[in-house]
Amino acid sequence: VYRRDTNKYLVVVNASNDAKDWAWLNAVREGKVMIDAQRPWIKTFGAGVTLRNLRDAKAGADMRVDIALQGPKSRDILLSLGCDETTLKKVKALKRTELCEVVIGGFDLVVSRTGYTGEKMAFELFVHPDKAPALWDAICKVGEPLGMKACGLGARDSLRTEAGLPLYGHEMGGEDNFSVSEAGFGSYVKIYKPWFIGRSAYIEKEKARSGIVARFRFTDKGVRMAHNGDPVMDAKGKVIGKVTSCAIDKEGYLTGQAFVETRSAVVNTPISIFQGAENLSLVAPATLETGDRISLPTPAVVVSRFPIS
Repeated sequence: VYRRDTNKYLVVVNASNDAKDWAWLNAVREGKVMIDAQRPWIKTFGAGVTLRNLRDAKAGADMRVDIALQGPKSRDILLSLGCDETTLKKVKALKRTELCEVVIGGFDLVVSRTGYTGEKMAFELFVHPDKAPALWDAICKVGEPLGMKACGLGARDSLRTEAGLPLYGHEMGGEDNFSVSEAGFGSYVKIYKPWFIGRSAYIEKEKARSGIVARFRFTDKGVRMAHNGDPVMDAKGKVIGKVTSCAIDKEGYLTGQAFVETRSAVVNTPISIFQGAENLSLVAPATLETGDRISLPTPAVVVSRFPIS
């Protein structure tokens, strides 16, 4: 959620939840859904707010799509498009999570210093969809000499996994309905506030919560990839959770995230993971003979949720 002005906000949602989130926001605004089980008659503050879908052609010149420009040289590449001195100072003054609205390279942009890769220097550029192809081409042209490369969803997923960032359907929400705190971001939920939608349900779930998402790293290279749902075990062989994401890191090790018992989410805790467990056939140890092979869990260790640079 970006605050563009005193009463003007920009919300960027998970693409797979676009229709669902748009429907929910409108239903709350129109008072069509219950937002407090204890007081079913109440309506939320700000019911008169104006909602606009900036992907809809009805938004006209305000339509926006997002192009992410990430990495140590991202600011240099962005400013290489050309801008006046005032804009230069605005962009250079941006701190992490801040944004400004400027014209760079002839493009009308909302520039935010945010990203989904874990990079300290990173930007998201919100541009009109009609101008997006030209902006992409311009960035590629000025970025190539500086080593910029285009990357897709797989590369982004490996970067966000290594950075300890959650993805809806993996570390948040999804079939397991992981809450914000189970995802490791409970500090962002301010329960000291007297009321917000979902407050009571959140507090009740917190009372029974016994796990949290942790980041892990396999101790050896060249091991098999772990997949969502693969069981995680402690040093005694007890199943303590399951894998939610896994990717290769910059040093060539497989790293990932897993929902585990809270007491096992401590840095340097030894764990093991049964990769591809759902495809393994059950073999009774007593039936094994010399030369038989069986799959064993692979050792890993819990590491800091967010890499320390």
